[in-house]
Amino acid sequence: MELAGKSFLHLLSFGAMVVAMAMHSGIARAQQTTSTTKQNDVTAIDILLDPDAMMVDRAQAANAKLRQNFPKGYTLGGAHAPHVSVLQRYVKTADLPKLYIAVDKVFAKENPTSWKLTAYKYDYIPDKPIGLGNILVKTTPDLLRLQQELIDAVTPFTAPNGTAAAFVTTPQDPNIVPPLIPYVANFVPEHSGDHYVPHVTIGVGTIDFLNAMVAAPFDTFTFSPAGASVYHLGNYGTAMKKLHAIPVKH
Repeated sequence: MELAGKSFLHLLSFGAMVVAMAMHSGIARAQQTTSTTKQNDVTAIDILLDPDAMMVDRAQAANAKLRQNFPKGYTLGGAHAPHVSVLQRYVKTADLPKLYIAVDKVFAKENPTSWKLTAYKYDYIPDKPIGLGNILVKTTPDLLRLQQELIDAVTPFTAPNGTAAAFVTTPQDPNIVPPLIPYVANFVPEHSGDHYVPHVTIGVGTIDFLNAMVAAPFDTFTFSPAGASVYHLGNYGTAMKKLHAIPVKH
């Protein structure tokens, strides 16, 4: 796998990957639980870009192929809405209103809906006999600048660590997988700056099928962010609950 793919392995895109791995590989879960209604002092958040219809359509089309190959996988949409994560952090719950103001100010200086982002290949994170497919997006100066501005803006409200209680849980899925907890704490610097690999997750397939997708010619396309949001992270790093819709220029 080339450099981008190797870097992508370090992303551990928990949102769908660990869901699939937990269902089909028996990943052990943390014993800590939290109620969906109980507020914790620390909240795990994801600041992300919502892609336009071009990316959504391409991601859903790829997801449909993967579901034909691996019906036990998930459908893209709803709790698995296509998105490009920019920054994940633990933050102080009491400071969320201030954080929203700070994030809004960052986006007021930017015009992400005017950006042309390039989707250039399929890739996947393997866990034989299955893997998690992704559409990789070329890193741009705009994305890196936005990420750094968000890091700076969020720093005053950041908590150094979190526990399972910082995430959203449901009665059907009351526990948090252990790798997710340090992943969010270490997002900066391990998955930012030179280590940032933007992507859109498309679903689960068999390794052979994913290899064929990666080997086939990829019709490179451009898309733009249609919006931006702050989400409360759920188990496996899913963008589970929208906390704040960020105003963006159109």
